Amino acid sequence: MFMNWLVFAFVFLGGGFLSFAITPLVRRAAFIFGAVDQPGDPRKIHKKPTPLLGGWAIFLGLFTIVLILMQLNLDILKVLSLKYLIGVITAGLLIMVGGTLDDKFNLPAKFQWIFPFLAGLAIIASGIGIDFITNPLGGVVRLDQWNISIFSINGIAYQITVFADLFTILWLLGMAYTTKFLDGLDGLVSGIGVVASFVVFGISLLPEVNQSHTAILSLALAGACFGFLIWNWHPAKIFLGEGGSLLIGFMLGVLSIISGGKIATALLVMGIPILDVLWVIGRRLFIEKKSIFQADRKHLHFRLLDAGFTVPQSVAIFLSLSALFGGLAIILRGKDKLLLLLGTILAMIILVGFVVRKYQKENKKTFA
Repeated sequence: MFMNWLVFAFVFLGGGFLSFAITPLVRRAAFIFGAVDQPGDPRKIHKKPTPLLGGWAIFLGLFTIVLILMQLNLDILKVLSLKYLIGVITAGLLIMVGGTLDDKFNLPAKFQWIFPFLAGLAIIASGIGIDFITNPLGGVVRLDQWNISIFSINGIAYQITVFADLFTILWLLGMAYTTKFLDGLDGLVSGIGVVASFVVFGISLLPEVNQSHTAILSLALAGACFGFLIWNWHPAKIFLGEGGSLLIGFMLGVLSIISGGKIATALLVMGIPILDVLWVIGRRLFIEKKSIFQADRKHLHFRLLDAGFTVPQSVAIFLSLSALFGGLAIILRGKDKLLLLLGTILAMIILVGFVVRKYQKENKKTFA
């Protein structure tokens, strides 16, 4: 057990160091490549041109440390399927390539979904998926009952598990776009990545889960996010970019699947961001009748700024709530998690109400 904790420490610190060291190189490459975010838009809080592509530092830090451990042939990682690892790396690479193209060429929204969708297919092809959903009131809902055979190689049948594969892709895209839409303040998404990864680490060590390989992957992601966070904290020296903002949510979605399908836990640790994104999407679609990809300053994190909070204070509020609900999710079981999910919704309502009152008090006008 002591050896495992030495490995855990090495993974987090190693991933953090690699990401931290790689970030200045990525920053320089972004300037050369021309992937730079210019100030001027009302939503943008930075005052000078800031490089994008920061997600590459997280991607390289994360998978470099994992590949180093694979080469060491440690028992703690032997249960990690090479097929899984190839699938996850391929998915991450697809997201980063697509994100880099978008950062450089500002791709139309109708093309932006293609690379995350292909990343989801790579995950399914590697054998990672959600076969069932646990009912917090008892029992499970099976998603792997309807299979369609595609082809067979050497007697091994390859097939589509329709509902399981569809739910898996929707889950991964939902997590990816949650962090994409959330990426509006310095250090917010990279900080959420650190907190959520530590929650998955805690889940992985529970006796009923006991997955050291998932613990290692989550710590590698936590370390990579933390190393980048040092550069990304306000005032940010570099931004995640399209690829990085998608990558963190996508990888958290993958980790929640391979850590025993802990979908409810991921929903809780990401509860406030998810509710914020759902509200923004609903408002854009049904009230304002515009594209969900048309950005504005009506996310909760911008509301916090408008209400007088600083960027670090606003980020700290989000991270604290995520850590609180994520920590409780590790402890609670079954019906208690359902109650905690309702508590997350209540916390969101209270937080919004508080922000509205604070804004009205400071600005003496209706919060719209």
